[in-house]
Amino acid sequence: MNNRIPTLASLLGAGLLFAGVALAQTQNQPMQQQPAPQTQNTSPSQNMASPQQGTMQQGSTGASPSQGSDSATYNTSRGQVTVNSTMGSAPSTASPPSFEQLAGGKKYITKDDANAYPPLANDFLYVAHNGNRISKTQYEHWVQNLN
Repeated sequence: MNNRIPTLASLLGAGLLFAGVALAQTQNQPMQQQPAPQTQNTSPSQNMASPQQGTMQQGSTGASPSQGSDSATYNTSRGQVTVNSTMGSAPSTASPPSFEQLAGGKKYITKDDANAYPPLANDFLYVAHNGNRISKTQYEHWVQNLN
């Protein structure tokens, strides 16, 4: 009788596991609602407002603007949405400050010192090799690889 209890328990556990897997595979995924088609009750000036509008009317889910375009127009259940995007300007890394200027007389740069130069603050853990300070040699190596 003692040999049957572990065998029955493991068979019951395996059966429940396989039943759960089978049940999860057969459940239906909820369908996303498609927005209702809108009627064409617009004036001619509104029809010519955006040439992308006809190609980008895919609802509020995942339509991406075409390459080279700065804006996209979407029709949602709450109305029309226009998304404008541009690239931000890259921060200038042309002339990083000297080690002495950042260290303030010390022989190392701390995280607080590095905050004075944002590119160094972003790379602090990398430059410090996961430490809490940057030596002059580490800083000079980072400056050489900066640009």
